[in-house]
Formats: sequence, structure tokens, C-alpha cells
Amino acid sequence: MNITFYKYQGTGNDFIMIDNRTKTFPKQTDIIHKLCDRHFGIGADGLILLENDTDTDFKMVYYNADGNESTMCGNGGRCIVAFAKQLALFDTTTTFNAIDGLHHASVKNDIVSLQMIDVETVDIYQTHIFTNTGSPHHVELVTDIDTFDVYNNGKRIRNDIYGSVGSNVNFVEAINNNTFRVRTYERGVENETLACGTGATAAAIAMHQLKKTSNTSLDMLVQGGKLTVSFDFNNEKYSNIHLTGPATFVFSGNIHI
Repeated sequence: MNITFYKYQGTGNDFIMIDNRTKTFPKQTDIIHKLCDRHFGIGADGLILLENDTDTDFKMVYYNADGNESTMCGNGGRCIVAFAKQLALFDTTTTFNAIDGLHHASVKNDIVSLQMIDVETVDIYQTHIFTNTGSPHHVELVTDIDTFDVYNNGKRIRNDIYGSVGSNVNFVEAINNNTFRVRTYERGVENETLACGTGATAAAIAMHQLKKTSNTSLDMLVQGGKLTVSFDFNNEKYSNIHLTGPATFVFSGNIHI
């Protein structure tokens, strides 16, 4: 069968978007993995289906590049909002459902602001922080992040500490009390990606927890650009969390599967 696809990227985190409101796309791991393959397919960090939802504007179904359905993807969420706007499903604000629940978002030009889930549990360890921002995240402070071996260290932590379930692994370096550099090893991709939205969110919360900053709006510099994470912090709970940054249409086409 032939399918029409759309390619989007958010700070270099790239996704295949498919309008699946007719529910004709075959949700097979091998097909999704091949489409995401950068040598034999379209190439992407993940594939996202836009489907109908009875209570909101649409539903987001996210698959990692390995072909398996996964937990929430922040940049993918921002990109599907941009895609839904291209499909004229809303004007400037929208509400949609994802695997971790309800999300609100707004669009102005190519900038998408996505409300993330509330975070009540942040586990602080001697060497790192662990929290779930829609996906599980290990956050660790490092120095000289530009030369840091993200792939090998991330792979080791992802497998040795978190086993078969795995976790995304974020390495963070403070630039100042408002700006942080973040590099992420993503499970499911099993490599460093140019950005990770839930990872940038987790890193911002971790820096606030470690008192590296008292600010509640932080610039997170990822390999593919800049994301802004803002939040409210009351009674040891992070709420009204927003992930904001560009989400850009790249190209569209048809492919036989």
C-alpha cells in the first residue's frame, strides 16, 4: 500500500507524521522501524499517528524508531500540534490526548508551547536525579559537556541501571542560573538525539530541585537549538509546565510499504 507522510522537526528531533484518522495505517513494528531507518526508509527519531479522539481535537500515538509504541514525547507532541494546525484541526489553541493523558497547546508562527503533565515525584540520588515527565528520565550533571561521551555513558546507564525497560539519560551543564546545556541519550532510538522535549523538561526540574536555579522559566540549550521550560512550583509539586520552542514542517511525500 502507498501512504502519505509528513516530516516535522523540533530543534532537530525529527518525526514522521501520518494522518491516521481513517485507521488504515498498519501498526506493525517492522514497518515502523523500516520507515524510521535513515538508510532504508524515510528516517526519523520516531513515528507519530494522528487519530480521531471523541473528547479532544485529536489523539497522538507515538512510536520510537525501533518500531515500538512508547511513552510521551515532548518534541513529538509539539510537532503533532504543528501538523494538526496544518490539517486545519484548530486555529491557535488545541487540546489532544496522548498516552500520558490530556495536553493543551498553543501555536504562534512556528513556535509551539505544549503543556506537560504535572510532576510530583523527583528522586534525588548521590550521582543523579530520576523523574518522569511523561517518559522516564535520568538526569546527571557533567562538566565540559561538548566533549562528553554521551553515547557510551548514556548507553551504559540506560542498560546497567534501568535494564530492559530502560530510561532516557540526560547530561546537563549549567551556563548560568537561567541557562543550561542538555544532551540526551534516548531509549528506543538507542543513540543521542539532537533534542528531547521530555528530557529538557526533566533537566529543568532537576536543576530547580538541586537549587542550581531559583528561576521558574529556563532556557535549555540542546544540540538542535533552544527550548524553554517554564513551570509553577508549589507544595513540592511542579504544575503548569510548558515546553516551548520551534516545530517545523520539513517535507512530505508518498512511500510504498
